[in-house]
Order: sequence, then C-alpha cells, then structure tokens
Amino acid sequence: MRILEPKSLWESFYSLTQIPRPSGKRKEIAEFLVNYGKSLGLETLQDEIGNVLIRKPASAGKENHPGVILQGHMDMVPQKNSDKEFDFEKDPIQAYVEENGEWVTADGTTLGADNGIGVATAMAILADKNAVHPPLEAFFTIDEETGMYGANDLKPGWLKGKYLLNLDSETEGELYVGCAGGIDTEATFAYQPVETEKGDIALRVEVKGCKGGHSGCDIHLQRANAIKLLFHFLKEAVANYEARLAEVEGGSLRNSIPREASAVITIPADSYQDVQDLVDRYEDLFLREYDGVDNGISLTAKEVDCPAKEMPEDVQDFLIHAVTLCPHGVYRVIPEMPDIVETSNNLAIIETNKQMVNDQMVNTVKVFCLTRSSVESRKEELASIIQSAFSLAGAEVTFSGAYPGWKPNFKSTLLATMKKTYEQEFGTEPRIVTIHAGLECGIIGSKYDGMEMISFGPTIEHPHSPDERVNIATVQKFYRYVQAALKAL
Repeated sequence: MRILEPKSLWESFYSLTQIPRPSGKRKEIAEFLVNYGKSLGLETLQDEIGNVLIRKPASAGKENHPGVILQGHMDMVPQKNSDKEFDFEKDPIQAYVEENGEWVTADGTTLGADNGIGVATAMAILADKNAVHPPLEAFFTIDEETGMYGANDLKPGWLKGKYLLNLDSETEGELYVGCAGGIDTEATFAYQPVETEKGDIALRVEVKGCKGGHSGCDIHLQRANAIKLLFHFLKEAVANYEARLAEVEGGSLRNSIPREASAVITIPADSYQDVQDLVDRYEDLFLREYDGVDNGISLTAKEVDCPAKEMPEDVQDFLIHAVTLCPHGVYRVIPEMPDIVETSNNLAIIETNKQMVNDQMVNTVKVFCLTRSSVESRKEELASIIQSAFSLAGAEVTFSGAYPGWKPNFKSTLLATMKKTYEQEFGTEPRIVTIHAGLECGIIGSKYDGMEMISFGPTIEHPHSPDERVNIATVQKFYRYVQAALKAL
C-alpha cells in the first residue's frame, strides 16, 4: 500500500488488518491494544470481558476541561466471496488502494474499516504528542458486530469522561445523534429425518451474487435476500414437482443481508428437466424483479450424491410457509422523517444442524433474525409478529441480545461544539441525523446517565460485504476534524 496521510493512522490501520479479528476472536487484538497503550507509557486497563481502556492525560491548559472518550470496537465482520480461499481466524486482510487512488479495499473479503478506521484514529491520537485535548480515554469494545457484548457488559463507573465520540459511522459530513435498538430472534425446528424415496435424485440449489450489505444502513435499498429468493423457488418446486428438502443453509451474520443460500433437495428422476426449467424461469424472474438493484443474482441446480434421509414432509412444509411469511426489510419509516427507517427486520441466517434435545439426538433447522427499531414498542411488535409466524409452524422461538436505542439530545453542549467546529474547519454545516443501524451509544448511555454522545466517521461503502471500501480523502478529513474537536472541547 502506498504512503497515505495521515501516516500514523494508516500505519495503525495496517497493523489491525494483520490481526485476525472476526467477532469472537478477542484475545490477539485485545493483547495488541493493551501492548500498544503500555508502549506509549499510558495507563492501560482491561476488564473481565476483554474491553480495553487507555487513558492519556490532558495537554497543558486542558486539565480542568470535561474528559473526552474516543470509542470504537475491535471486531470486524468476516465476509468473503464464495470463490475466495480465506480463513478469517488465521489470515491477514489483503488491503490495497484501488486503481483510481481514491479508495482502500480488500481482495475478496471485508476490509474491516468498520471499525478499524475508528480504532486506528484513536491510536494515532494517543500517539500524537502534539495533540491538544482534555483528559482523554480511548475505549475499545469487543464483539460489537454480534451482539454488542462489550458495551452490554461495561461496568458503570469505569469510564470517567463526560463526552463520548463514537468513531463508528460511515458517511463523512454527518453527525449521528440517535440510533435504533435491536433484538435477536431464533426459531428452531426439531425433527427426526425420514428415508429418502428410492429412485430419487438430489440437487444442490444455490442462490449467489446478491449484493447483501449492512442490515441497518442498507435495509432501505431493497436489495435481494438470498434466503427469501431460495424459499420462493422451493415453495413451487415442492408444490409442483414433488421436491423434498434434505438440508438448507443461508446467510452468515445477523447484521448482514444474506448474499448466498443453498439447499439440497430430492426429486423424482423424471422431474430433472422440469426442475432445471423452473430454475431458469426463477433466475430470470429474480433478475427482472431486482433489475438495477441486484444485477448479479444467479440461481443454479447441480446434481449431487443423494442423501439417505430427508426432512419429514410436514416439517418441510411448515418451514417453507414460516420463512415465506417471515417479514424482511422495512416495516415502518419515521412519519416525521420519511427518509429514515424506523423499524425493520433482517431474515439473516438459516442453518441445518444436529443437537441433543431431551437426551435425544435430533436434526434441527434454525432461523435467525435481527429486528431493529428506534421505537421500543415497534421493535417488540415486529418481534412478536415473527414469533407468531414461527410458533404457528411448530418452531421453538427464543429472544436474546436486546439492546436499547439512543434518543437524540439536540440541546447537548457536545453537539453544539461539534457543529461549530465542523463549520469553522470546512466552511459547511454537517448534517445532523439518526441512523437505523445499532450503535453502542445507546447501551453506553444507559449505563452513564448524562453522558453526551456523537457518532461520526469517514465515508465507508458496502460495509459487511466483500465490496467494503473506505474513501482515502474522507479519512484525512475525518482525522483533521477529530483533532479540531478535541482542541475545541
């Protein structure tokens, strides 16, 4: 990678790309940040769950100003193209500058600019001996992408600052002052498989090429959900061509719109050509439905070894109906701000497994959803609708990982200072917005009453997908803004 400015920020970001850090792989990245803080001679702490806190004394003349917290999360979303050989548990991210020189991206995987750029920014500020700032804390949380566990388990009283700058937004020139809350839903179908009909053949049906994206930031773009497309096809294949479902997989993370999904089905041998014709018709249908939105969709069916057993017909039918009925996408917008999503659901993951139930080994199909809303009652309403769809189909439904939204405070001193600083630095006003995605601010704010918070960042496109990239010029502008804001506070 060529030399980029600010040099210290990009060097820190490169270091982060060399450390495998998908959600759940905490140890190596936490140790790196702890060692980084200690190498600078700064007070460095780690709590029981793994969050890291580095404190830097105020610069001269700023000792009595309210403290500021620079906050970001250590983990990244592990997404790759299906043809990319890559192990997120072991391999470093292969980052490079695009040919136009304007963006940094990665070769076939997510880049980890979300939230590596935010973490690298805090690291650069900590290392900058000339930076002007009040008492400073750099706070790095674990596992934000899979449940915000680091923020959820944050101890009251650990942070000392009054103002929190969350460095985890993705559009330069915007200041986020509110976000949606969320809740995870898990629906489990348990069953004993039955013998496959003699003489049947098996096909692996695959949906690929969907753009996917962030289930908060991109949900309003109406991109295809690979699981929904697959089940649209399966419903007709079962109804008209005696298809039976043996296994099904799709999606990978609750907060990513599914890009790929697949199923193994069995069919009578003499239905082979009819099913292949159905595949062609549905691929054409999907491409027409998503023309201009998701142009890379493919649907294929290839013969594979026939499994000895398959899903019971009643479980299969209930599953197909439930997934078909399950809401996906925008449920409601904010009436006063119709361009902002209020409530949505991401039908995120489906997977076939085996597990012990009541001391008996059974097969399971699990479906996972992430429901978001800036209105708590709407979040509960949509989660209840999803629960009803799967409960009526015979699934066991559980909820977990609920987190609160973040209510805007338009009268905060921090917001006023951040607006004024941006105008002074760049000659234009920043946009004041709320975001449908989940941010850690809501959780942290619930533990620290009176803390004032802003979320902002450089421009990052296609987060949570292998097309993720960060704009170089906006990173430089973002860092300049952070420096100026710290000086002004």
